[in-house]
This record gives sequence, C-alpha cells and structure tokens, in this order.
Amino acid sequence: MRGIRGRSGGPAGGAGELGREASRALSDCTATALRRYNRFVADAAAKHMHCMEVWGGNHRIDTSVVLPGLDAWVYSQPHGETATRTGGGRGRGSGGGGDVHYVSSCAAGMIARILVADVAGHGRPVAQTADRLRRLMRRHINDHDQVRLMRSLNREFAAVSTAGRFATAVAFTFDATTGRLIVTNAGHPPPMWYRAGAGAWDYLTPRSLAGAAIGSPDDAGPADVPFGIEDAVDYNRFEVRLGLGDVVVCYTDSLPESRPSAGEMLGNDGLLAVARALRGDEPGQLVRDLLHEVFGTDAAPADDVTVVAFRPNGLRSTIPLHDRLLAPLRWARAVVGSFLPTAQPR
Repeated sequence: MRGIRGRSGGPAGGAGELGREASRALSDCTATALRRYNRFVADAAAKHMHCMEVWGGNHRIDTSVVLPGLDAWVYSQPHGETATRTGGGRGRGSGGGGDVHYVSSCAAGMIARILVADVAGHGRPVAQTADRLRRLMRRHINDHDQVRLMRSLNREFAAVSTAGRFATAVAFTFDATTGRLIVTNAGHPPPMWYRAGAGAWDYLTPRSLAGAAIGSPDDAGPADVPFGIEDAVDYNRFEVRLGLGDVVVCYTDSLPESRPSAGEMLGNDGLLAVARALRGDEPGQLVRDLLHEVFGTDAAPADDVTVVAFRPNGLRSTIPLHDRLLAPLRWARAVVGSFLPTAQPR
C-alpha cells in the first residue's frame, strides 16, 4: 500500500507514466485517423482522371485532381470573373480568361501530362484556342515525346494566329512507373520544384540542373520561344526523377509580376523566396498559402491567375493487365475523337 502514495519510482509513478504514454498514443491514433479522413474527403471531392481523358479549359477552377501516379491542385482565376480561393467550381460569366490549363491520362493510365499556357487575349477567341489545344492534347495523349506536342501546338498557333496573338506554355509528362518527369518550356515562367529529401526549393530549369538538358535543337534556328511567333521552332526537353514528397509548382506571369509591397515587382527571385518560406508537403494548402503571400487579401488581381501544383503519390508503380489490354482500343477511339469538333472543352 505504501507505493500508492506516489513515489516517482514506485507503482503509482509508473502507472502515471503509462497513462501519459497511453494518452499520447491515443492522440497519435486520433491524428492519424483525422488525416486519413481528410484524405478520404479530399479524394471524394477530387477530379479523378480516367484513361484517355483530357480535362481543363480557361475558366475559373479551384480543385484537386488525381492523375496516374500524381496528386495535383489546379487553381485558375480569370481576371474579371467572380473571385474565389476556396471551394472550387467554374464560372463562365466572361467567357474565360487567357490562362489555359489541361491535364490528361494516357490509354494505359501510365503517363500523365500537364499543360499550362498563357494566351494573349480573353473571351471567345481564347476559348476557341483552348478547344484546339484540348484536341491536340488528345491527339498526342499517348506520345511519350512531348516535343512533338509542342511543335504541333506552335504550328497550330502560327496557322490561326491573328493580330499578333501568341502564347507561352510549359508542359510536363510524368511516367508513374518510373517517376520520370519530362519538362518542356515555351517562353513560360520557370516552374518551381520542392525536393522533399533536401527540404529545398529551386527553379526547375536546365540551368539549375547542370547537364540535364537533352534533345538540344540546331543552333541555327530559334528554340523554346512562345507559340505563334515563329513557324520553324524546335523545343528542348529535360528530365528529372520525382521522389515521394516532391512538389512541382507551375504558374502564369501574374505571380512574378505582382507588386505585394512598396510598388516593387516581386520577380522570379522574390517568388522563389516566398515559396521557400512555405511548407511544400500538400499541394492544395501550398497553392492557397502561395496565393495569400503573393496577393494578400486582394480578391481581384489585375491579371489572370493560374497555379498548378502536383506531387507523386506512388499509387501507380505498376499498370494492371486489363489497362494494358484495353489501351489500344481506348487510343483508337480517342484519335478519331480528336479530329471531331467539340462545342466546349471538358
């Protein structure tokens, strides 16, 4: 009975320590269950991509997207449409903005592709351009070499461009089975890359990855210029391998051209400094935090705003047999559909 009096080394002290450990374990279990529940809710609300699907456009959106091997968050706010930074949804009040985003999944669900473009102009002409981009995305949906896609996009812009219309763009092709990410940039602001292993942010460019550039074009001609400026343009591509926890963020020029304080433009260095102060482990929260730090409480920036963040999820390291068997049929149907006009991009 003496031990019940609570000497630190006696039975009462041991029981107290066990109680505290049990409390901590219960708290950890509760936190884990809460994270799993939040992930379940997020997955239920997310846009889940199917094989041979192309999704996107040039209208307002704020939602998560699940691609083969990738979790992504897409935020796009055309200037002049009703602003929102939470809740998702699409607005069509102004016919859409100049920022265009598309994501696609190949016939076997192995390759995911993401395209972000900034087209000069607004309204119906850009909506028509967005529809053309969507059809080209579908036509090249199974093409591992996205350089061919970029050349086709440039030829399309050169053929239909009027009044000097052009577009900058950045494209990504991700192989879920290997973690390989191929990047091609056509005069677009450089993406940012958070490497979880190093806990560090950097720009995702050939210059920041010395020796990683491949497929360099002939020095005699222009390269990596925006769409619609030159007909005969080649495009570089380079590749990296994404690890679990890595995040890539692409965006349009409204972010580095913003003036958050003292009327000075943020610039690329300033935007990277903002990102380095944020946690990069969850794309949706990262996008919200980045927008808040860049624009503050300004609900109506002076230009279109688009941010797309994505990370590997490790859920598609192998491709099921039924997807491999159905891939040729899905591809054939999509190729035929890519040549048919559509009233509205999905």
